[in-house]
Amino acid sequence: MTGRWVIVAADRQKRPSDFRLDRPTILGRDHCPFCPGREDLTPPEILSYRQNGGAPNSAGWDVRVVPNKFPALQVEGSLERVGDGMYDRMSGVGAHEVIIETPDHGRTLAAMSEQEIERVLWAYRERIVDLKRDVRMQYILVFKNHGAAAGATLEHSHSQLIALPLVPDFVREEVDGARRHYATKERCVFCDMIRQDLADGARIVVENADVVGLAPYASRLAFETWLLPKRHGARYEDAPRHECESLARALKSVLQRMDRALESPPYNLVVHTAPIFEDASAFYHWHVEIIPKLTPVAGFEWGTGFYINPTAPEEAAEVLRSVRL
Repeated sequence: MTGRWVIVAADRQKRPSDFRLDRPTILGRDHCPFCPGREDLTPPEILSYRQNGGAPNSAGWDVRVVPNKFPALQVEGSLERVGDGMYDRMSGVGAHEVIIETPDHGRTLAAMSEQEIERVLWAYRERIVDLKRDVRMQYILVFKNHGAAAGATLEHSHSQLIALPLVPDFVREEVDGARRHYATKERCVFCDMIRQDLADGARIVVENADVVGLAPYASRLAFETWLLPKRHGARYEDAPRHECESLARALKSVLQRMDRALESPPYNLVVHTAPIFEDASAFYHWHVEIIPKLTPVAGFEWGTGFYINPTAPEEAAEVLRSVRL
């Protein structure tokens, strides 16, 4: 799909117990702006789920979405593109939001119930649908940094959403690769991947009625895992409710397996969905990528664009499958 090469370095092969990372401290409970009763420490909420009602920006919520207090991009302003000599420049228009996944400061996504995870996934969907109405936005990225080594600065479980006025290069590379595959074979490359891996079984981590979790062929990093819907669909925000329920079950299972096999590693989670204004319905397939932060990305990777993975995806999948939940 992308034409990317990976070096699977068998001589560097590591067991799960060999991955040990320093865990720097991040802002804890005593100063957490995401805990109930401290709603005044965040910007006013955009969305909240409250089982028992209650006023906005007060305690009693289950999931809460607020603008990022220190946004990378600002909603206000017009989108201006100008030349700057030989370079191009545009105004920093966009949106940057935080999805506070639980009122419980110490509760991780892996420890939540399937219903609680589903609420978080549905909040992602609602915010994407709303932000798509802004014609300035071309791509909406949802991601989660869990743990300091993965980029989190707050301990309280949360995700982020950034709406962008352009399609990122990484996304463009993936979409174009899927388009090329479809142009040649008239099949979705992701559907082909699902069919082959289900038939082979070596890289499958979890499977339920609607979603399959797998270690992708020649995965970039150790224990990288993708969750894909079995039904073809280009946009995460168009997924029906039953797929969100199945995604919540698969996500919980994968995160629990990683916690037990890898001793609760930091990780990044990214939702991959089609660009807003592109008709990618025939060839693109939304999915979720989970990448534990077990090995550093260093000079070789930055200098070549190649990755060195010390654990083959087939072995990573076997380790995660064998975890008893």
